[in-house]
Amino acid sequence: MSTAPATTTDEATQPDAPASPPRRWAPLRPLILRLHFYAGVLVAPFLLVAAATGFLYAGAFQAEKIVYAHEMYVPVGDAKLPISEQVAAARKAHPEGTVSAIRPSPADDESTRVMLSGVKGVDAEHALAVFVDPYTAEVRGALEQYGSTGALPLRTWIDEFHRDLHLGETGRYYSELAASWLWVIAAGGLVLWFSRRRALRKVRGTSGRRRTLGLHGTVGVWAAIGFIFLSATGLTWSAYAGADIDELRTSLGQATPSISATAGGEHGGHGGAAATGGSGEHGVGLDKVLASARAEGLGDPVEIVPPADDSSAYVVRQVGRGWPTKQDSVAIDPAGGEVVDVLRFAEYPVLAKLTRWGIDLHTGVLFGLVDQIGLMALALSLILLIVWGYRMWWQRGRGSAFGRPIPRGAWQQVPPQILVPLVAVVAVVGYFVPLLGISLAAFVVVDVVLGEVAHRRESGGPRK
Repeated sequence: MSTAPATTTDEATQPDAPASPPRRWAPLRPLILRLHFYAGVLVAPFLLVAAATGFLYAGAFQAEKIVYAHEMYVPVGDAKLPISEQVAAARKAHPEGTVSAIRPSPADDESTRVMLSGVKGVDAEHALAVFVDPYTAEVRGALEQYGSTGALPLRTWIDEFHRDLHLGETGRYYSELAASWLWVIAAGGLVLWFSRRRALRKVRGTSGRRRTLGLHGTVGVWAAIGFIFLSATGLTWSAYAGADIDELRTSLGQATPSISATAGGEHGGHGGAAATGGSGEHGVGLDKVLASARAEGLGDPVEIVPPADDSSAYVVRQVGRGWPTKQDSVAIDPAGGEVVDVLRFAEYPVLAKLTRWGIDLHTGVLFGLVDQIGLMALALSLILLIVWGYRMWWQRGRGSAFGRPIPRGAWQQVPPQILVPLVAVVAVVGYFVPLLGISLAAFVVVDVVLGEVAHRRESGGPRK
C-alpha cells in the first residue's frame, strides 16, 4: 500500500488529536512502520512497472477484439460446415507445420481457429492460429497465438512485458519480487492506518502532507484486499514461490488433475501433446470426435487436441474460463470414437478449483469486462499510492531534499514473547517465498551496514 507512511514524530505534532490508550500491538507499530517505509521505497519501482503493465494487459482484451476483428468475427450464416471441412480449408491455405489443436467457432459470429505447431518463424511456445469462417470455410487470416486463453500478438506482447519485461526467465524475477512484497506492504499499510488515531485519518479540511497521507491511506484501505489477492494469485505461477506452492498442493493431494490421452483412460496422463499428423484427422475423424464430446455434455467453447501418436486418444476439453467455469474434458479413442476417459471440473480438488478461479480472476477472464475494469482500477490505485508515497517522503523533507528515513532500532521495542514467534513466522514465509526472504535479509544487512557507517561518522570510531 503506502510507500512512505508518517512517523510517530509527525503524529505527535498534531495537537488536535486525542491521545489513544496503549494497546497490545503498540510495540509492533514502529517495526511495521519501518518495514513498510523501506519496502515501499525500495520495492515501489518494481510495483510501479507491474501496475502499469498490468493496467495495459487488462485493457488488451477489448483492444484485441478491435484490432483483430476481421480474423475473430464473421458474418452470421445459415449453417456451419463440418469441422473437418474447416480444417481442410485451413490446411490448404497453410500446409506448413502440423495441427496441434482446433477451436470450433464458439459463437454464431466467431471464427474457427486451427492451431499449427512447428511453423517456421513462429515461437516454439506459440502456435500459428488460422482463422476460418465456419459458414463458408473462407480463411480470414493467420496470427501467432499464445496460451490457453488464445492471446493474439497484441495481448501476447503486453502479457510477456508484464510477466518478464521481454527478458525471459531472468525478467520473471521482477514480477515475482513485486508479487512477493505487495501483500506485505498492503497488510502493513492496513495495520498502520487502523492503528492511527481517528482524527488523523481524515482528508477533508486538511492540506500538505496530512492531505497526501489521508488520500494515500483512504485509497489504500479500499484497495488493500485486491492487492493481497493479486499478490497471492500472482505467486501461484511464479518461478520459485509457484514451484513451492505446487509442491505443497501435491503433498496435500490438491494438485490439478489431468485427463489421460492414452486409449486406456484413468486420469493423470499428459493430454496436451501436439499431433504428429499434418491434418489433425485420425481414425474416425474430427466430426465424429466432436459429436462424441457433445454427447458427453461438452458445450462451447471447446478445443480438440489430435492424438500425439498411434497409441494416443483425441482429447476434447472445454476452454471456458468465464463464470461459470467450463473445464470438463474427455478422451476419445480414434479407432471407434468411444469415450475412454472423462474428467469433470466438479471432480477437481478444492485447492485446484480455487487456483483456477484465482488465476482467471487475476488475468481478467473470470468475469469478463467487469473483471478487466476492476483490475484496471486496482492498477491505477497502486500507481497513485506509489506517487503519493514518494510525495509524502518529499514533503517530510526540507527544501529540496527527501525526509529522513524512519528511525532504526524499532525491533528492540518488541517484547521477546512477540519477537521470537514473529521471527519464526518470517523465516517460514521467507522459505516458501524465496524472493521475499532473500530481499528482506538484504534489507537487514544493508540497514545494519548503514547504521554502522552512521555510528562511526557520529562517534569517530566503531561500536564498542
